[in-house]
Amino acid sequence: MPNDTRTESYVVGVDFGTLSGRALVVRVSDGAELGTATCDYPHGVVDTALPGTGEKLPPEWALQVPTDYVHVLRTAVPEAVRRSGVDAADVIGIATDFTACTVLPTLEDGTPLCETADFASDPHAYVKLWRHHAAQGQADRINALAAERDEPWLGRYGGFISSEWEFAKALQLLEEAPEVYAATARWVELADWIVWRLCGEYVRNACTAGYKGIFQEGEYPSRDFLAELNPGFADFVEDKLAHRIGQLGEAAGRLTAEASEWTGLPEGIAVAVGNVDAHVSAAAAQAVEPGQMVAIMGTSTCHVMNGAVLREVPGMCGVVDGGIVPGLWGYEAGQSGVGDIFGWFVDGSVPQEYAVRADERGLSVHEYLTGLAAEQPIGGHGLVALDWHSGNRSVLVDHELSGLMVGQTLATRPEDTYRALLEATAFGTRVIVETFAEAGVPVTEFIIAGGLLRNPLLMQIYADVLDLPLSVVTSDQGPALGSAIHAAVAAGAYPDIRKAAGAMGGRRVAAYRPVPANVAAYDELFAEYRTLHDYFGRGANPVMRTLKAIRRRAHA
Repeated sequence: MPNDTRTESYVVGVDFGTLSGRALVVRVSDGAELGTATCDYPHGVVDTALPGTGEKLPPEWALQVPTDYVHVLRTAVPEAVRRSGVDAADVIGIATDFTACTVLPTLEDGTPLCETADFASDPHAYVKLWRHHAAQGQADRINALAAERDEPWLGRYGGFISSEWEFAKALQLLEEAPEVYAATARWVELADWIVWRLCGEYVRNACTAGYKGIFQEGEYPSRDFLAELNPGFADFVEDKLAHRIGQLGEAAGRLTAEASEWTGLPEGIAVAVGNVDAHVSAAAAQAVEPGQMVAIMGTSTCHVMNGAVLREVPGMCGVVDGGIVPGLWGYEAGQSGVGDIFGWFVDGSVPQEYAVRADERGLSVHEYLTGLAAEQPIGGHGLVALDWHSGNRSVLVDHELSGLMVGQTLATRPEDTYRALLEATAFGTRVIVETFAEAGVPVTEFIIAGGLLRNPLLMQIYADVLDLPLSVVTSDQGPALGSAIHAAVAAGAYPDIRKAAGAMGGRRVAAYRPVPANVAAYDELFAEYRTLHDYFGRGANPVMRTLKAIRRRAHA
């Protein structure tokens, strides 16, 4: 039972996703979800033109506007409390999670540079979203130099640092906008910035510091390493990055009067240390023991799991001591595009007649295509795809890669392509699971969280491709629930994340089971996927990188 002695107490979890923020009110005693509200970001993802000026952005850019996140606090949190029917006075804590690596240059007090007169029209002064992939050149140099110097931290990241992460994006800032870099007092993860806004305390969370900030064994990359990358980068850690690290489940501070006014929550309640949307979901899934891999499936997929031992897994996003649950090694891998790929196809490649038929049946286009695809035998479409439309996060760690479809003919229908894309993401996950197993970190239970678990065809495809039973999180709002669980721990209602997850989280074990005949059929298709994966992804044919280079020159 919770340590709080009142009859009932409540917590709020806020999940800041790629396109919107969601607030959830949860009962501390049992994890009951009592009220929720979602708020779209007014500016969405800024990837074509800068707000205000209309300046065209280069390829691979993805920005956001920081005031959109405060808008979520002002809008979604009070609405969720209203819908829950609880007395706000009984809320004892709030916690947040964020996409990562999503970063922002700020002044010393946390003011975003894009909100200052000097830099309001400079794209580099805005939030760089996780899927901003324009720092690949800097990431390549970091990786090459780290390998040349045999840096001890490189193996903790599967041998590669991603262009999505803190150091590559910061180096891009220095080299492309030195005046913005010089004005940057703090290079801040949004997971920490939003907590800063709530409690007035800047605390770097152990999760993003480890996975996205190359913080291992209490240290960042050395000054001499950074100087060799670029002499102007030598003092980056000391001047702009390093700060107090908060452990997951701890309180970063107390809700300020200003944030209380925004949210309608009591001033002085606990504000938990920040977290990442994927990693925080492990608590919601009750996946707090070694071997339980959680795939948080939304616009992208992040795979997280705990392990009792340290292993260096090729192409993983990282392994961090206490990165998910204190006391265990937290492993991360991921796929940069999943739901995004399905949405891209539906939005731009499906004939209007399909939308009409879907509407006549009271279905979304996704639901209609899923129904048609479900009628096909495995392999009946004659297609195999590579799911690299947003690059490859694991295990190749290369955002210069791109999507591919093999086998299309004039007879190929939209449902054929749609199913092939569903299958491609499952094949990508299988590569990750097999790579972990080969490195000595076997997956004993595969758990799905996120919005895509509502697609039963997709879930069965994953069970068959992986040849593993699939458990599913019982909550439709895994990240927000996970944040709420961390809020309960930060408020002192539970002694640790494991205890809180046991009481407040939930999953349906083996909700989908592999069908032996399907497993065999998918093994044949996966063999072709693996051939394409290695041919295009491991250097035999650099055509994808070449095409992106040609595109950049054309837009220069």
